[in-house]
Amino acid sequence: MKRLQNIITETNVWSLLAFAVVAATVIPAVNIVFGVITNETENWLHIKQYLLKDYIVNTAILFAFSGFFASFIGVSLAYLVTVFDFPFRRFFKWALILPLSIPAYIGAYTYSGMLSYTGVITNFLAWASGKMIFIDIMSMPGAIFVFTFFLFPYVYIISRAFLAKYTASLIESARMLGKDYTQIFFSVILPVSRGVIAAGSALVLMEVANDYGVVSYFGINTFSVAIFKVWFGMGDISSAARLCVYSMGFIILIMLAEKVVRGQKRFAIATSKVRVLTPQPLPNTKALAACFYCFAVFCLGFLIPLFQLVAWAYMTYEEVLDPSFLEATVNTVVAAVVCAVIIVCCAILITNSARISRSRFAKIASRLTAVGYSAPGAVISIGVLILFMWLNDFTESFWSFSIITSAYMLFFAYIVRFLAVGCSSLESGFEKIGKTYFEASRTLGFGVTRTFFKVDFKMIIPSLIGACSLVFVDMVKELPLTLILRPFNYNTLATKIYEYAHDERIQHSAPAALIIIAICSISVYYLSRVERE
Repeated sequence: MKRLQNIITETNVWSLLAFAVVAATVIPAVNIVFGVITNETENWLHIKQYLLKDYIVNTAILFAFSGFFASFIGVSLAYLVTVFDFPFRRFFKWALILPLSIPAYIGAYTYSGMLSYTGVITNFLAWASGKMIFIDIMSMPGAIFVFTFFLFPYVYIISRAFLAKYTASLIESARMLGKDYTQIFFSVILPVSRGVIAAGSALVLMEVANDYGVVSYFGINTFSVAIFKVWFGMGDISSAARLCVYSMGFIILIMLAEKVVRGQKRFAIATSKVRVLTPQPLPNTKALAACFYCFAVFCLGFLIPLFQLVAWAYMTYEEVLDPSFLEATVNTVVAAVVCAVIIVCCAILITNSARISRSRFAKIASRLTAVGYSAPGAVISIGVLILFMWLNDFTESFWSFSIITSAYMLFFAYIVRFLAVGCSSLESGFEKIGKTYFEASRTLGFGVTRTFFKVDFKMIIPSLIGACSLVFVDMVKELPLTLILRPFNYNTLATKIYEYAHDERIQHSAPAALIIIAICSISVYYLSRVERE
């Protein structure tokens, strides 16, 4: 009886610790709401009357066109490499994921340099045509181009996995009814892929909402840019909080739209025997066209920016590689490693508690961690800032140390933002091992903690490594959150790139950009390897 009581108490401890972690991550979002419940300032009245409409329209345009083009390119490429066989298909199958390893703001800075008056593309067009042809990429169409070609892999990865596994019988049935492959794509593939397209598009739009580097450099007024201007230019936390609410409104609309689209028409495989799709050879002309399409997208999204960055790095590395660059690299790695370890530990508490608890509340609490990842970084940073301003006022009477100017605030914001990434990886790991061994250990009288370290921990090590690597990569390339919350004179590789670009020294940002791309490429390799397994 006493042992049973100890086990129940131990389970409650796991649940309480998990609840404390979840509550801490939700507090910034709650602070945003409380920040709105204040009197409207003169700044907000001016924004509401003259600027708010532009923020809404610009954000909506970016969402609509970036989401549409990224989805179309992602699905069409997934259809080509899955259904057909053509030269270099196997290469393109994994290479088309690589644009995801270049953050959108790095892509924007690179193309801006290449299309400037003295850029390599402008000079090539002048040589080829005999006259100056200037392409203005620093505009709304330019931003849509950047978001499309650097974010389409979100849709491509999900769509490719779905098409390869679940559409073989559907395509064969359509072929027997006399449909050609173009008709099959529009009348069969798009309808049955509605759910996965919606999921991929939602990820694309969340990245667009989170972006600050592209839109600020291109001079496009979105909510992320507005939040920065209001806080850094006016110091008005109340107006910044109100803008955060509008920004979160767009995110909520995205999530609701995804649920509606996925729930409108449901398709299910009628048999339990799922056959993998066998690619069909294409005729010579069509094979060449498919190869050209894949190569063009691969070049625009990865190869051309990479070659330009390598050339710039070769030109500028002697000027850039100084003690400040080394310090920024160390800051990036230390922050990413420390926070990744903390996030994984917190994710273990939350996911294991949700797994062993029969309470519905525990399941809901684990889902609340998604709030941080779904919200734009600028929104999270304002919520964290409000929290730490209150904590600083509370502690200054008995503690001389100012927490609002320390790295602790930034680290806490990282944890709030990326906790969902760790939880997602560990949830899939726990689902794979099931509860059989856990229940057997409990039957033998072992407690939850001992069972976890003796049994569960060894079986989820691959998921732990995956969670750490994914969190590490996300933190390395995070820009808006770091810009707002970093302590004085604290730089990371991402902020170094931002500063060089805004000082009109884009070439000098290349070495830092290549380091980030190399780290992200490792994540892409891990992602493709997990998918193959």
